[in-house]
Amino acid sequence: MKFKCPFLFILLLLPQMNIAQSLAYKMLLKGVYDNDFPTVKPHQKEILGNALLLDTREREEFEVSHLKGAKWVGYNTFSLETLEGIPKDQVLVVYCSIGARSQEIGKKLKGAGYEKVYNLYGGIFHWVNEDRSVFNQEAEQTDRVHAYSRSWGIWLNKGVKVFE
Repeated sequence: MKFKCPFLFILLLLPQMNIAQSLAYKMLLKGVYDNDFPTVKPHQKEILGNALLLDTREREEFEVSHLKGAKWVGYNTFSLETLEGIPKDQVLVVYCSIGARSQEIGKKLKGAGYEKVYNLYGGIFHWVNEDRSVFNQEAEQTDRVHAYSRSWGIWLNKGVKVFE
């Protein structure tokens, strides 16, 4: 069967491509996440509303954009000393680009005695893809998101990708 209007055919496929990417993203996350480490989804306000948000990305990623009120703790430079004075029963939500680095930091927090630690499902990429707000270092809302790398940036469907 030959299509006379390839543009129309492409337009018809776009919704299926988004669904496929969404399924691919879910499969990626399933392969990255440990089944026994709890996640929290962006719509779970009862957890997120009481949580201290911890950004486990590198400083340059955080400065481009982060979740409102998040505290930067880093990944390569992470130290438990950055949480000194935070009660062990404080709800903590860790996040990074997709959730791999944050899960590792979350495990360290659990190992240090923090009781209520969650990984933000899908990381900041999923957050932005769901049209949720992020903020720059001046605490202004922004559409820019550090995409970590060009290969990981394929999972960020919305916002302006930043690679530097």
